[in-house]
Amino acid sequence: MQFSSKSPIQGNLKIKTRGSSRHHARLTGQVRYFTKLVTGRVVDISTSGIALDLQAPLYAAAGSKVRVECDDIGLLDGFVRWAHNGRIGIEFDRSSNASAKVASYFRFFHKDIKPVLKR
Repeated sequence: MQFSSKSPIQGNLKIKTRGSSRHHARLTGQVRYFTKLVTGRVVDISTSGIALDLQAPLYAAAGSKVRVECDDIGLLDGFVRWAHNGRIGIEFDRSSNASAKVASYFRFFHKDIKPVLKR
């Protein structure tokens, strides 16, 4: 009997992961979902999406359209990819200029930091 180094389940999982590299950041922002506005801290950011640690619950299902308002970057439109334990992952809307705004932020303002606390 031969064993493969690759798990048989691993090949069956067709999970779409973020294509671009993530960078840790220390930014604050607000997520707007319809009339609800929740403040949060940016955990990591890439040119394709953003993850935030929220201060209050935001009841938005995966696929819901949201807007991130960040003083350092601007308004970023996107869709909820996941939400778990007070954190939310947002994929930027490809028809918006969010990716260009984040690329500009990386070019002129971003400084690499190491996370202070781990969950």
